[in-house]
Amino acid sequence: MPATPQRRRAVRRLTIGAAVLAAAGIAATALPAGADTGQGARTDGTGRTVDVQLLSFNDFHGNLEPPQGSSGTVEEVQPDGSKKSVPAGGAEYLAQSLRTARKGHPYSVTAAAGDLVGASPLLSGLFHDEPTVEAMNKLGLDVTSVGNHEFDEGRSELTRLQQGGCHPKDGCYEDGRKFRGAGFPYVTANVTDDKTGKPLLKPYSVWKRKGVKIGFIGVTLEGTPDIVNAEGIKGLKFHDEVETINKYAKVLNRQGVKAIVALIHEGGMPASTSYNYNCDSPGPGDGISGPITEIAEHVTPRVDALVTGHTHQAYACTVPDPSGRPRTVTSAASYGRLYTDTTLTYDRRTRDIVRTTVKAPHSANHVVDRTQPKAADLTSLITRWNKLAAPVAGRPVGHISADIAGRGATTPESPLGDVIADAQLEATKADGKGGAQLALMNPGGVRSDLAFKASGPEGDGVVTYGEAFTVQPFTNMLNVVDLTGAQLLSGLQQQVSGPNAASPKILQVSQGLTYTLDMTKSGADRVVKDSVKLNGVALDPAKTYRVAMNEFLAGGGDGFPAFKDARNKYVGPSDLDAFTAYLTAHSSADKPLTPPKADRITVVK
Repeated sequence: MPATPQRRRAVRRLTIGAAVLAAAGIAATALPAGADTGQGARTDGTGRTVDVQLLSFNDFHGNLEPPQGSSGTVEEVQPDGSKKSVPAGGAEYLAQSLRTARKGHPYSVTAAAGDLVGASPLLSGLFHDEPTVEAMNKLGLDVTSVGNHEFDEGRSELTRLQQGGCHPKDGCYEDGRKFRGAGFPYVTANVTDDKTGKPLLKPYSVWKRKGVKIGFIGVTLEGTPDIVNAEGIKGLKFHDEVETINKYAKVLNRQGVKAIVALIHEGGMPASTSYNYNCDSPGPGDGISGPITEIAEHVTPRVDALVTGHTHQAYACTVPDPSGRPRTVTSAASYGRLYTDTTLTYDRRTRDIVRTTVKAPHSANHVVDRTQPKAADLTSLITRWNKLAAPVAGRPVGHISADIAGRGATTPESPLGDVIADAQLEATKADGKGGAQLALMNPGGVRSDLAFKASGPEGDGVVTYGEAFTVQPFTNMLNVVDLTGAQLLSGLQQQVSGPNAASPKILQVSQGLTYTLDMTKSGADRVVKDSVKLNGVALDPAKTYRVAMNEFLAGGGDGFPAFKDARNKYVGPSDLDAFTAYLTAHSSADKPLTPPKADRITVVK
């Protein structure tokens, strides 16, 4: 889930000044006297410098087919300053975009920054994301870091996705066809085995082409344990991103690899929601904030570019490295809607990327538009897997009267979040089924919108099982637990304090639970204590309440440790089963479900 966890950075980190670098023998410009500046570099490889094209993307999340609703568009600033929503994404179009971009570039490498799989729509998720790995092989991915979602099904499943083989429980999905695994390396520099201390998979990969060598170091966010199920990462340690990157940059340098790119599954928040805004206005890197800025400011100057992800945002920024030289920091939103094109000028003599004190490699994000031809081989792949998924995916489970915003909502409380919380309460409120009095849903678990427009032959307003799966793809089991009023209040306060202070995670609440969130205050005080009510009655700190939530949240996930102290746990149905059952029970073709008003939380700004 893309929400950023609390950084756990040690105060011991110090910015490395130019004088310190000079003392270490690293020149501030990394250019020998009289060296080519990279302007006019040859693309055919015959000159001293050659332009290497770096194509990158991140957070694909198994979106083989074009995403629906707001998840399938990007915002574009027009020449007159107005903004336009552009449909984008889909593996057929991403593959075609990358292939078109590569034309005329004999030196082209394609990299990704994690979360290629996990939280995927049914077409990929139903088959443990084998279809997505096959798609990445076809579109020419060369290397990727891991993200937190690569651990959704545990370390052994990640290893299987890399190495191949049929699923240990579900087996092979087609007679005579065995899953071959990723034809590209997953690099996991900061994820190590507790017992051996060694990286789970390769810590880095070196791309080579006619004497040109570029090293790729891959890391996921250090806070991954805060946002995944503990069982999936048992026996693994997640280390500091900066320290890990700097460590392996030295290793690569000792091997003679001077040109280095870091693939980091951690990101930032841009100043604009438009993919083509100027991230370097009014000054370099002024248009980006968040965890990635701290990382960028401390990663060794040996690293020439940072490809990032996790926050599902779009930016192409220039953030000065510790020596003060400009360095590109990029992210291509999510779901294959964008790709980034970065020009790295490689100096054959120094074996490094040309970066002057005033110029960084050029980067720009490009739309994966749907007006271009589809890549035929990706169409065939999608058709093949759709035939296998059709008996499950196309089944109608409900009807809606209009779009119900979830992932695409612009308010802390989303209409779809309310629907999901209500569904979880209804599935667990009966005696013998948990006896829940209220339900809480973590916002990161709402993965999409419900779109009114049909995505297939089912017709407008019809919600299919596949569409419901896209919204709730984790299949977490529902837990009903005892929480005192004081514990419940503490959990609500943790939405805006502790690990979530910098980036609040507002829980979606079931009907009957109301309170005021005062964002003019800070920390836990943002939750107005006296305003918290259940069915109109003030919350009693000493009273015990039965609360439904998914097992991830009940385990303290997403920065809610208050819920780990709950007692008297009852395990109910899966969140997906509860959601589809609710849609079926509360809608029909004649009486479709209308979007809730999302007015349970009063927000003061």
